[in-house]
Amino acid sequence: MSDLKNKYLDFVSDEHFLKCIANLHQSYLEAKKEFTKSKFYKNKVDVFKLTFDSKFNEISEEDLLKLEMARQIDKSVNNAIGTFHEEVLGGVKGYSNGKLSGYDIKADDDSVFAEIKNKHNTMNSSSAESAFQKLARFADDNRQAKCYLVQILARRSFEKKWEGIINGKEYSHSRVYMISGDKFYGILTGDETALFKLYKSLPIAVEDFLKNIKSKSEEETTVLTDISRNAKNNRRTILDEITFENFYHYDGFDVLDS
Repeated sequence: MSDLKNKYLDFVSDEHFLKCIANLHQSYLEAKKEFTKSKFYKNKVDVFKLTFDSKFNEISEEDLLKLEMARQIDKSVNNAIGTFHEEVLGGVKGYSNGKLSGYDIKADDDSVFAEIKNKHNTMNSSSAESAFQKLARFADDNRQAKCYLVQILARRSFEKKWEGIINGKEYSHSRVYMISGDKFYGILTGDETALFKLYKSLPIAVEDFLKNIKSKSEEETTVLTDISRNAKNNRRTILDEITFENFYHYDGFDVLDS
């Protein structure tokens, strides 16, 4: 009897794919849990921009607060998105995750090593230099290996030798490359449309995952509910509440005190 066909992707198992989604979901939960009201105010919200956003984009103050919270939390989950891609690709037959071994993805036969970045602009010159040196060492230690810096969200679809000046030094290696996410997914899976298939399957898989997790019996106190409650108690609008908590020490802003 042949194996049942995967529901989501043909290059990793459904079980593995759902586990990757579960891990990312946990990262979101942890980011939200760590995102306290004090951290929200510590970041010094630009209340002037919020005012323009509210009026020009016709967004309610509550929705505006949700958007600002999401923007700040987004900084915490960006790394988790990169990890998600690492974990998905680590489930492709013949490949594995590096964990603490210095690489993100490795072929079981040592023919491929990769460092994965979610966005093309997430490295400064120092981190780029470190990444190149690390990949060059893997290439030197494994004479048949191709070593890649992967940009999941690159400016364009590409694969090229990584060479040029980094931190004022000239770098080049015959087997160290830069590559876009679509091309790298294609190399590992043998399917040049693999990344697109991942994109198309995500909504279905995430919906299935969310249906099967247990809902929390008690509603958690959130930054949104705290600020909304305080605004009501202090007879302020939500925007005035945020403004006062951020700038009560500025001249004139103390008039917002109840």
